[in-house]
Amino acid sequence: MVACICLITAISLTGCKAGNKNSQSATESTNSSVASGTETGVERIKPAPGTGNVQGKVLYNGKPVENIEVKLCEKFNRYFGGCSGKTYTARTDQDGEYVITNVEPRVYEGLLARVFDTDSYIFAASGIGGLSSTKYEVSADKTLFVRPTNLFKSDLKVLNPKAGAKVSAQNLELKWESYPEAAYYKFSIYPEDAGVISPYVNERVEGTSFSITKPMPKGTYRWQVEAYNGSDQKLSESGDDIKFSITDGAAP
Repeated sequence: MVACICLITAISLTGCKAGNKNSQSATESTNSSVASGTETGVERIKPAPGTGNVQGKVLYNGKPVENIEVKLCEKFNRYFGGCSGKTYTARTDQDGEYVITNVEPRVYEGLLARVFDTDSYIFAASGIGGLSSTKYEVSADKTLFVRPTNLFKSDLKVLNPKAGAKVSAQNLELKWESYPEAAYYKFSIYPEDAGVISPYVNERVEGTSFSITKPMPKGTYRWQVEAYNGSDQKLSESGDDIKFSITDGAAP
């Protein structure tokens, strides 16, 4: 994973560890500025005159998560530099809710949620698997409501084949550890040779093992497993650098 945001399949960031905790109080106002990846809601606190707020919620396994850092970035580059320009932070309360207050009105390129106490972040409002960001237009005297963010971890353990293993294509069985509260899993295998078509991508498995039946030519492959709950929310994934080699070039 790369500092300031690697894909988690995900996205890892070594970010600024700012910890200013914004105060939050309920009001009756429902002003909102809706953009891609946002929704409407009830303001927890009214913006200071001439500024805007950004409000949302962070969940894990469908439950609110407290004390998660959320960061709003004026500029954002996934591969070089991460957050830059004007940056604001807040932390979630016991209900998993956060309010980033007194934000200067403008368009912001990144909104990130820290993955618990790690140096990894995911996009707070994103596409499939947390891999794509959206932009946020903050308007004066309004609150921008962001849809809930579902965190996922990167601690799922693979058992076979392990990183660096040299295996036969014959009778190859993928195995991984059971993950707490997981209802099912998805695994993908990616050939290092661009000329080889991936035999399995997002293959759903109810258990914790899978016997390979499709042809696997000789070469190096990378594989990854993801765990999901019964509501199709991602709970965890294995590392994205687990590579193994097929040594005999035979098809199953």
